[in-house]
Amino acid sequence: MRILHHLPLSPQCRLVRLVLGEKRLPCELVIERVWEQREEFLALNPAGEVPVLVEENGLAVPGGRVICEYLDEAYPDTPLMGRTLAERVEVRRLMDWFDTRFAQEVTRNLLGEKVDKRLYGRGHPDGNVLRAGYGNMRFHLDYIGWLAETRSWLAGSSISMADFAAAAHLSALDFIGDVNWAKAPAAKDWYARVKSRPCFRGLLTDRMSGITPPGHYANLDF
Repeated sequence: MRILHHLPLSPQCRLVRLVLGEKRLPCELVIERVWEQREEFLALNPAGEVPVLVEENGLAVPGGRVICEYLDEAYPDTPLMGRTLAERVEVRRLMDWFDTRFAQEVTRNLLGEKVDKRLYGRGHPDGNVLRAGYGNMRFHLDYIGWLAETRSWLAGSSISMADFAAAAHLSALDFIGDVNWAKAPAAKDWYARVKSRPCFRGLLTDRMSGITPPGHYANLDF
């Protein structure tokens, strides 16, 4: 059985879980407390970061983007990177958007302050940082909504890793109740479609000590 070393609210880990689920690849989930810096885990990934996928043959694949590209090459029956060069460019562009700009402007300011600080013992959330995160999210939700209204899926005519990259971040933020869906109806409709896919079921059953997700989190119809 392949193993995924992960943290439940890490967007990169959630992205890999969604891709594994969409490709119907069974996987054992192992929560890796990276702050403990286990020698066995550092041997798999010297960077000491999750996610890390370990295949049945022992191959260790570190990093969300690396794992996703590996999975699409190794298991091509369900392609998620796009079928043409132009599609693959757009999928990669949007994945980079969510993994860099969205992560820096929204996820780090909200999830980082509310969850990561607690896990790593770095003090209390900074109100100024939280306000910046909420303000930035409005722009990003509008952009997601515009993409969803002008295309079948975020990167084009079929669901792709771009949808899962965006959904991975939003699902983690939704878990802590930080997404105001009422002000983003187009983004909400798109997210409901992604959320209703079978690959999302594992994420919707996630629970964490000390954090209770809002009632709509696991509700496919919000």
